[in-house]
Amino acid sequence: MDVLRPPLIRIGGRVYRKNLVQEQAFPHQEEEDFCAGPGECADEPCDAFEVEETERGFQCRLEVPSPLYKYIIGKKGETKKRLETETRTSISIPKPGVEGEIVITGQQRSGVVSARTRIEVLLDSFRRRQPFTHFLSLPLNQPAIQEKFLQFKEEVLEKCSKDHGVSSSLFQNPAKLHLTIGTLVLLNEQEIQKACDLLQQCKEDFVDQITGGQPLTVEVAGVEYMNDDPAMTDVLYAKVHMKDGSDRLQMVADQLVERFVASGLMLKEWDRVKLHATVMNTLFRKDPS
Repeated sequence: MDVLRPPLIRIGGRVYRKNLVQEQAFPHQEEEDFCAGPGECADEPCDAFEVEETERGFQCRLEVPSPLYKYIIGKKGETKKRLETETRTSISIPKPGVEGEIVITGQQRSGVVSARTRIEVLLDSFRRRQPFTHFLSLPLNQPAIQEKFLQFKEEVLEKCSKDHGVSSSLFQNPAKLHLTIGTLVLLNEQEIQKACDLLQQCKEDFVDQITGGQPLTVEVAGVEYMNDDPAMTDVLYAKVHMKDGSDRLQMVADQLVERFVASGLMLKEWDRVKLHATVMNTLFRKDPS
């Protein structure tokens, strides 16, 4: 392995180098690196959550949507058993389909912290693989915009309907025109309510301040695609910008994403939000062939 170019892994929006040499040099580190007594290891990442001391040791609770239980349990319970063995803890998981808390208990605080951290890494990995269930957006379906969009659709079909792959089913529903802020994976009612509460809090904290409590007047003009090869374009976007030339809309979008990413409800993909409205998408196609 080239030590100057180790494998990279991404966890929680951060990039880590995976040093295989160190892993081979200390194969039993996880089994031996527990704190011997009530004193805590200085580098344990336990500040982000609460570990409760009980009569039998230590305990930690973790809220997890029920669709993700299976990833912690694993095939025939193998993942759960391995976690319990390697961290010397007991992990209690609610029944499938029942929303509740996962409870981690152990005689050593460091073991409970380690189990919690491992579970969070597992959940983060599998959550990233889930298709998005909701998205955060601002509506752009005002009558004037819908009317212009339908004119655009009519002109495109008139000039390009004989081109390969171009059909009316590719166009967005005029009533659903929107400015996309970001996508979310919300797997239970609690996460949906958390997102709603956070959005209301954002309005109070900074949206009203930036907008002055008044609607923002935007202009939707021009189209573009976001890949290098126009022959491989799947999505066509309309450009969106403030009519007064200010960056207030960009500020609102960026701060919304920043707040939702910090809450764990959204993954950060870009440094700033690309202000755009989808007008054509091959995913809308009625005939997959």
